Amino acid sequence: MNKTKELSLNGISIALIAVATMVIKVPVPATEGYIHLGDSMIYIVSILFGWKTGLIAGGLGSALADLFSGYAHWAFPTLIIKGLEGLIIGKIAYKTTQNTSLRIKDIIAALTGGGWMVLGYYLAGVILTHSFAVPLSSIPWNIIQAVGGAIIAFPIIFAIIKSNILKFLHN
Repeated sequence: MNKTKELSLNGISIALIAVATMVIKVPVPATEGYIHLGDSMIYIVSILFGWKTGLIAGGLGSALADLFSGYAHWAFPTLIIKGLEGLIIGKIAYKTTQNTSLRIKDIIAALTGGGWMVLGYYLAGVILTHSFAVPLSSIPWNIIQAVGGAIIAFPIIFAIIKSNILKFLHN
C-alpha cells in the first residue's frame, strides 16, 4: 500500500472509531465510563488492515472520543489501552490473503485484544483510584463491551471480505 493510501486509511479509521465511540454511549456510573461501539470498529480495522492501522486508529480515535465526550481524564490511558488492543488484534489476525471465511485466528485475536482491553482498563482504574478493589466493578462492563464489539464486527468483516473491496485498498 502506498503512503497516500495508508495515510488516508489511517485518517478515515481514526474518524470511524471516534464517531462509533461517540454516537451511542451507554453510561456506566459504577465505572465513570461508558459502553460504546468503538471496539467493533477497532476489531474491523485491525483484522482487515493490520497492526499499524489498528494501533494508530484504535489509540487516537478512542482517545479523541474521550476528549470530545467529556472523559478527558481517560484520554491518555485510552490512547495506550486501545492502541495496544488494535496492535494485538492486528498482529494475530491481519488478513494478508482474501480469505472469505471466519478464521479461528480472528476469534483468538478478538478474545486476546478484548481481554487486554478489560485488563488495561482495570489497571488504569487502579492507578486513577489508588485502589485494587474499586475498579473491579469495571470488569463485567468491559467484558460486555468486548464481546458486543466482536458480535457486531464479525458479520461486517465477513461482508467486506465478500464484497472484494479490499483488493483495491491492498494494492
